[in-house]
Amino acid sequence: MSSLKSYPSSKEPLVEHVSCVEPDRSQERVQATMAHIAHLATPPRRVSDDAREGIDKEKKSGFIAGCRMYPRAIAWSAVVSLTIVMEAYDKCLVQGFFASPAFRERYGTPIQIEGRDKIVYDLSPAWQAALVTGAYSTETAGLLLNGLLTDRYGYRKVMTGALIFMNLAVFLSFFATNLPMILSSQLLSGFPWGIFQTLSATYAAEVLPTNLRPYLLASVNMCWLIGQTMGMGVVHAFLETESEWAYRTPFALQWAWGIPLLIVLWFCPEGPWWLVRHDRADDARESLKRLTGKGNDTIDVNQVISVMRYTDNIEKQLNQDGATFFDCFRGTNRRRTEIASMVWITQAFCGGTLMGYAPYFYEQAGFPTDNSFKLTTGMFALGILGNMMAWILLRRFGRRTLYVVGEVTLVLILTLGGLVSVISSIDTKVVYWTLGSLLLAFTLVYNLTVGPTCYVLVAEIPSTRLRVKTVVLARILFNIASIVNSVLIPRMLNPAGWNWKARTCWPLAGTALLCLIWMWYRLPETKGLTYVELDILFDKEAPTPKFRQFRVNLEARGYLSLNKAEQDGRTWHGWQGYS
Repeated sequence: MSSLKSYPSSKEPLVEHVSCVEPDRSQERVQATMAHIAHLATPPRRVSDDAREGIDKEKKSGFIAGCRMYPRAIAWSAVVSLTIVMEAYDKCLVQGFFASPAFRERYGTPIQIEGRDKIVYDLSPAWQAALVTGAYSTETAGLLLNGLLTDRYGYRKVMTGALIFMNLAVFLSFFATNLPMILSSQLLSGFPWGIFQTLSATYAAEVLPTNLRPYLLASVNMCWLIGQTMGMGVVHAFLETESEWAYRTPFALQWAWGIPLLIVLWFCPEGPWWLVRHDRADDARESLKRLTGKGNDTIDVNQVISVMRYTDNIEKQLNQDGATFFDCFRGTNRRRTEIASMVWITQAFCGGTLMGYAPYFYEQAGFPTDNSFKLTTGMFALGILGNMMAWILLRRFGRRTLYVVGEVTLVLILTLGGLVSVISSIDTKVVYWTLGSLLLAFTLVYNLTVGPTCYVLVAEIPSTRLRVKTVVLARILFNIASIVNSVLIPRMLNPAGWNWKARTCWPLAGTALLCLIWMWYRLPETKGLTYVELDILFDKEAPTPKFRQFRVNLEARGYLSLNKAEQDGRTWHGWQGYS
């Protein structure tokens, strides 16, 4: 029999010798789970009745019951997610201005394009890349600050501080007279942007139970789409304006988001998991009462707090009580950091960057400027529809299934786009409309699968003690991948650059395929698993296929239905007991 990982105990070893006689597997699976949980954390030595009943209730309650129990948590999570809507609006403005005649004439340089008599204005590929990627450096700093400050000061203080800073940074872009001033505004805005990028997802994971997490976390992706749609709509509305207000007004509208959010989020309840980690159980109870319905008798706050404290105790022992960035790369957390990072990197390398350059992509492909913006606005609206449909799919299918199927489809769409661009016998107009249709299809599939599922996975995979820091590291790697895209894609599309036009689909199809290969072998299924169950699986180094079997077997064999008396004397036999 293969050796099993064990943990020291002052009284007895965690893993005892197991007889070669085949045990009763149906009983062993239940016994192994409870025995392992009981040996992991001290104190408490055994799963308390409150913790056991709390976990059992959380797993059995459905979506409707969850909405009735946690209506305020849903509302506050939605309000915090509005920071993503604001950031998406802010960030898409500059990319949208690349296709705005007034902006290009004011800040661009004249270019004589072959086959056209009229001189056009455009920003150089270098300036386009600088305006898009410049903020990534400060976003990275903002992400690191989020990982440090949120764990120290809590969600509410960090959110309000970031909003104050961002509202001040908008002044520079509004009064900008040259590109360096706009770039400086982007750089300053990058600090709060980096904080908002992960804070909304981790806050939702803090305040919501297992049955509600996927829907609210998937909605973070929709918040990006809503913000981008609004940004493109505002830029399009001022497309015919020839004065400086064609771009100054969209910049000014950033305050319409930042100031109201600052006022509302000042009253936001702190995350109860954060309070438990800081040994403030009484404050955590008060926070939970604010997050649940008024006079709600279906929730036992003490049970929920017991689950949080028990999970925290387990993770303290597994992580040797460490909660630093370095701990994300130690022991079993290394695997969790890898998965969270690659899940987010896949968003950058699956071709999703093309959606951000949609107006410019359409224009360089041959569409008139007005039609480019109309198609882009419709594209983001289609993405919102896809995200809403994803709520249904997330309930029916697993996270891994959606991610893999979505990635396969995206690879096929990008390959078709590349083929259309190299077949010379196809009429030019047919090529343009085919590419436009493929980009619309890409947007629908992306926001039906990869886009929303990403936020569910990156928030569920990390341990609760290292969640903020793990998600921050994953987002930093995503930003690095996005920098690569933002440097290369403008050169691929720009007539003054490589002028690849639709042939840009080829390298993106290649990177998407590499991501697909990784997820096939390394991405586990987390659907329906609580944080303590995920801790057990990662701690026992369960292979990727075992995650799904674990979930199925627990449901079939009455997991956590044992009382404390029945738990005594059980021995852990390893994750193989679930196979």
